[in-house]
Amino acid sequence: MKGIIVKNISNDYTVNCNNSYYTCKPRGKFRLNGKTPLVGDIVTIDEVNNYILDIDKRKNELIRPSVSNVDYAIIVTSVKNPNFDSNLLDKQLTIISYNNIIPIIYFTKLDLLDKLELEEINKIISYYQDIGYLVSTTPVDLLKLIENKIVVLTGQSGAGKSTLLNKIDPNLELKTDEISYALGRGKHTTRHTELFNTHNTFIVDTPGFSKIDFHNMTNIDIRDNMKEMFDNLHNCKYSDCMHIREDGCYVKQLLEQKEILESRYNNYKNFINR
Repeated sequence: MKGIIVKNISNDYTVNCNNSYYTCKPRGKFRLNGKTPLVGDIVTIDEVNNYILDIDKRKNELIRPSVSNVDYAIIVTSVKNPNFDSNLLDKQLTIISYNNIIPIIYFTKLDLLDKLELEEINKIISYYQDIGYLVSTTPVDLLKLIENKIVVLTGQSGAGKSTLLNKIDPNLELKTDEISYALGRGKHTTRHTELFNTHNTFIVDTPGFSKIDFHNMTNIDIRDNMKEMFDNLHNCKYSDCMHIREDGCYVKQLLEQKEILESRYNNYKNFINR
């Protein structure tokens, strides 16, 4: 029988097979082969003895959160308390794109901004939309994008991941907690990886990132997974332009014309020079 792994706690894997749930252990062969089942895996199980027999080929996988076969990654991005962090957002966008997952930026806490702050954030939101990223600010619009998909939520702690899930489906009753103002970041309230089936969508609720890095990514991978850096490459003088020191760089020309967001370019340089 085939199904999808929807939860993993201490090597006990909950598998959804046509809305029937089985708690299974992985066969020993996975340990010998160095392959660990992940939430999101499509698996074949022995439903009588409760074993995972086989794992279908994955289209992608993330290290943290540990999840596979993801269609969309919703980057829950707070604009205040905690304040907007362009470096973290751009890093997540780049890494998610590298993993062949479509990112969606979901901005939260806009109601906490004053008029001037809101104007500045709206400019930033418009920029990300204009260069081709999916952006949402309401749960209703978000649900339209993610129906019938496997979706992971990522973002800084305290940004409102669990709060968003509870708005999407109050019956989930996920635990939430207020931000720790002393630390400027949220308290971790989610303790394991789990897929929640709601509105014909599988959504992963996971702990917020405390560390994220460009695992196995080269500088070219970074360039090619930041939209402006890749989309404008063909206009540069050199086909292998890295947009840093080269002459005839079209990206730097766009930067001077303020058609590329300065924070995005500065983050890109920092990623390249990491």
